[in-house]
Order: sequence, then C-alpha cells, then structure tokens
Amino acid sequence: MTDQMAPDDDKDASRVPPNAVAAVDAARHWDRVMAMAGFGGFTDPDGHEGVNRPCLSPDDRAARRLLIDWGRAIGLAPSIDALGNLFLRHAGTEPGLAPVLTGSHMDSQPSGGRFDGIWGVLAGLEAIQALREAGVATRRPIELVAWTNEEGGRFAPGCMGSMAYAGYRPRDAWDGVTDGAGIRFGDALAEHLALEADLPRRPLGVAEGGPAPFAYVEAHIEQGPRLEAEGLDIGIVTGIQGSRWFGVEITGRSDHAGTTPVGLRQDAVQDMLRAIAALNALMADPADVLRFTVGRIEVAPNSSNSVAGQARFTIDCRHPDEAVLKARGDAVAGVVQAAMRHCRATVSERFTAAPSEFHPMVIEAVAGAAAAQGLKAARLPSGAFHDAQFLVPLCPTGMIFIPCRGGVSHHPAEYATPAALANGARVLAHVLAELANR
Repeated sequence: MTDQMAPDDDKDASRVPPNAVAAVDAARHWDRVMAMAGFGGFTDPDGHEGVNRPCLSPDDRAARRLLIDWGRAIGLAPSIDALGNLFLRHAGTEPGLAPVLTGSHMDSQPSGGRFDGIWGVLAGLEAIQALREAGVATRRPIELVAWTNEEGGRFAPGCMGSMAYAGYRPRDAWDGVTDGAGIRFGDALAEHLALEADLPRRPLGVAEGGPAPFAYVEAHIEQGPRLEAEGLDIGIVTGIQGSRWFGVEITGRSDHAGTTPVGLRQDAVQDMLRAIAALNALMADPADVLRFTVGRIEVAPNSSNSVAGQARFTIDCRHPDEAVLKARGDAVAGVVQAAMRHCRATVSERFTAAPSEFHPMVIEAVAGAAAAQGLKAARLPSGAFHDAQFLVPLCPTGMIFIPCRGGVSHHPAEYATPAALANGARVLAHVLAELANR
C-alpha cells in the first residue's frame, strides 16, 4: 500500500495559526526530557544513559511533582483519580465541553531508556505551553495525562491506569498483584495517594461517571526501525496490534544431578525446553508479522548440581489480525500439554487486548499537521501496546510516532534526537489546536 503523505495532502492547516507551532521551544523541550531522565537515571557498562523508574516508586513520585510544578507555572490545574492517573488541565474558552486528552506514561522498564513514555507526557506539556504562549484560544479544554503503570515492569500487567479509566477492568482488579519484593499494588497505590493528598481528586474516568474525552492523542517514540530506515519524520499511527500474555508453570521433581539416572528424572527444565520448541513451531510465521516472545524464565531450585523441580516462563503473543491472535493463542495450552514428557504443566492467560484501529478524525489530523509542516510521514501500525489502546472504545483516538535510533527501546541505548522530539511536539501542538476547536 502507498502510505506516503505529501504536503499538498493537507486539508486542515488553515485551522491552526502558524505561531502555535512556532512557539514550541526545542531547547526547553529537550532540557525537560533530560531533567526527567535524572529520576532513576543510571549509566550502563557500555556508557548508555538509561532509566529505572518503577511506577509508584519515590523516583516516580518525584518526577510527577516536577511535572506538576511545570504545569502550574504555566497555569495548568492538576488532579488525580483513584488509580493515581495524573491530569493537568488547560481550561479552554468553553470549559464545559468534553476535553481533548493527550499524554502517555512516566514509569519505565527496569533497564529502560530516557524517552519511552515520558516523551509523550512532556510533548503534551510543550504543545499546551506553546498554544498558551502563542495566544491560541481553544474552545475545548485540553488535558495532559500521565497514566499509572503502563509498563508493567514492577506490577503486571501494564496499562492498569488506562484500563481502569476506560472501565476495562474494575479499579480494585490488581490490588493483590505483588512486585518482586512482595509489595501489593493496592498497598503501594494507597501509600502513593496519601502522599498526593494535596491534589484534587477526580472521578476515575467513565468507570466512575466522569465524562468521556472528545479525543485522545498520544505521542511516542516508534520503538521500531521503520521511520529511521525510510528517512521519515513522523509516523501516523493507524492502530495497535493485539496482545495475549500467558504464564506457564511446569512441575516435576528436584533430584541430585550426579546420582539420579536421566531416565528416572522429572526434569522441569527439559520439559520446558520441549514446550518452548513446540510453541516456536506453533507461532512460526513466514511473513514475520506475528510476534512471539518467551521473555521471563524462573527455575527452582536454581542450583547448578540439582535437577530442576519447577520451571516457569512467560509468553507474549501479538498480531494485528484478531482471528490469527485468537487461533494461535487458543492453541497455546494444548501445545504445552502435548510437549510434556515427565512433568505437569499449568497454563494461565494473564492479559488480553484485542487489536485496535484508530479513528479517521485523529489519523487525518496527524497527517494534515505533518503535511502542513513539510515533514515526511507515513501511516503505520504500532507493534507495541500503549495506553491509547484502551481509549479507543471511549473516544476518537490516535498516536504520533517519531523515529528512534536503530528502533531500540526498553534499553539504555534508546535515543531520539532533539530535532525529532521537536518535530513531534510541533505536530502534536497542531493536532491539539485543531481538535480542541472542533
């Protein structure tokens, strides 16, 4: 399919004053991104500057307080909901209208980068500040949101804040989920909300009777190689592929590695290897569209001279076609069971998100903004899941991608140039101004 966008395709440029885009300050924007990278920042052995900022941690709270300070300094009013989702509001000239929502998340992977998630929050702040400084009035309010626990790096699954906001799951659905230290999500959230008791509380989205947004736009690094490889400035995101996550637990018997004959063993590791090999065959895709990952493995007793009595591993399966995702995912349990030779296996599905298609109104607004600014852009789906996925049932939703070096993400080497960040913030400013005046 031909999806390149040319400047003469723009239909909406006349709706947005040029000074709204020009007011984006590239240096200020970069400085804020670097300032946020200090919360949980570290340098890896290769010299890459990464971030480890778990959700609901002291670093996460400190980053949020800085964001609140920046927002208040330009006249934005903060509030939080029962999941800790943080909002900063630009009122607009008709504050009773449904708002345009923009943002992303502030938590990171344990060994993450400086741009994933946080750039979308700061791009929203920069875009709103640019509109205000340029004197561009918007009829609708614009709200900046920082969603709680998108990554799932501390508490799984991710996207808890946006799922609860959208009514996808009850607000207490994850209270019993624990992190690696045994801390319950519900307890960490209660502590967090107590420490932010100075902020006004708002309803938890539509789940608690709050109004649905008029639209939602999320800016993000691509987390893939296409934009950079094709020399493109902007990705016009058309949707997000679906995801299914599973946990597999294999139970055998621990024995002495030196005295137990192989033929008498119930070796959980060997049956795990058989299961993973069978799953690789199940998930094989000559078109290389399906994404299958075994990402986490745990073995007990995890001793070099003991036969493993237990093995656990995770499965992450993704595809943009719901029928393919269903067929392959539904086959997982049977394939694992058939692979067992000496052990027992339990398979549980932990997370499911159907593929989503973004709304033409937002897609065309992004396309028009990129064209009006003379930026090279293309339409493409997202391979990673985002909070935007759960806003689709509530309101017209879309995303803006910018290129990242080598497509690397969830790693300290993750990098996007100051120019790329500024391009994305300018497109976002244009889109927000256009949508908020509808």
